[in-house]
Amino acid sequence: MALIDEAVQRGCRKAKACEMLGLSVRTVQRWQHTGPVDRRKGSRAMPANRLSETEVARVLTILNAPEYAAKSPNQVVPMLADRGEYIASESTMYRILREEKLLHHRQGSAPARRHEPTPRVASGPDQVWSWDITWLASPVRGMYFYLYLIMDVYSRKIVAWQVHEHECAEYAAALAREACYVEGVDAREVVLHADNGSPMKGATMLATLERLGVIPSFSRPAVSDDNPFSESLFRTLKYRPEYPEKAFENITHARAWVERFVRWYNHEHRHSAIRFVTPHERHSGQEREILQHRHALYQEARRHRPERWSGKTRNWTPAGTTMLTSYRPKVKKAEYSEVIKAA
Repeated sequence: MALIDEAVQRGCRKAKACEMLGLSVRTVQRWQHTGPVDRRKGSRAMPANRLSETEVARVLTILNAPEYAAKSPNQVVPMLADRGEYIASESTMYRILREEKLLHHRQGSAPARRHEPTPRVASGPDQVWSWDITWLASPVRGMYFYLYLIMDVYSRKIVAWQVHEHECAEYAAALAREACYVEGVDAREVVLHADNGSPMKGATMLATLERLGVIPSFSRPAVSDDNPFSESLFRTLKYRPEYPEKAFENITHARAWVERFVRWYNHEHRHSAIRFVTPHERHSGQEREILQHRHALYQEARRHRPERWSGKTRNWTPAGTTMLTSYRPKVKKAEYSEVIKAA
């Protein structure tokens, strides 16, 4: 205690002084109040029933044997018991594996090979579409209505949607045909991206896409952000103030609500990712004129009151090309524009 007090008086931190003497600050504080009585128990004695080094080595040899390498101690112990052998308990085996840093799959396996996804870049409307299915609550607990929706990745416009009582590839195929008809596009120039759900990869859906000439594209297995545009759109849909708090009364109610939402989203919602123009304005090519008008307005405001502007005016240039987020190549920022141009 005297050494700690002397160190503190000379400018040393109490925690550092306690550390040098092998004490904790809490112990010193307790001694200052109750007196320097050392009640620490110290290290525990070695347990008498501890396994010997030979026994530990035998446990490791057995657990790493080809017969048991892929099994947990909970499986190994009964198997050894059937053979008339007892070496150690399950908890002891787990402790030994943890100490040896072997508490994982001990059987080697080749890493899964995942193909590098093809970059999907949209430089204009009707080049890359994204689609998905989301649930809409029904009055019956555990039952849902299913919203099928296709959106254009470049403009964020909803190009087709349907609401059904079931989830199947036939409805998805009908939606793809409707999107191509409504947009009046050459299907052979469109990429339709989706995740790995069964309706997305159903035989009817794939056959329809092949007949239409649409190029199918799918997210990588176990990658949650390969279809971000549809997921973001569904979040916008379900966080609208007018979204029903409990459930839709029936499928007619659900379809009418989605129709109003699509009208608002396409023609009124100013999307933050496309310079706050509506998806319809970007899809139809009106955005350039609108953004030029905004830029001219800001330039006039800057000329009128230059003291209010310390730098450049707001960026009102069109958003440019769009790439599926997780497909973006891992390149330096300076090289990214060249990757976009090449794609």
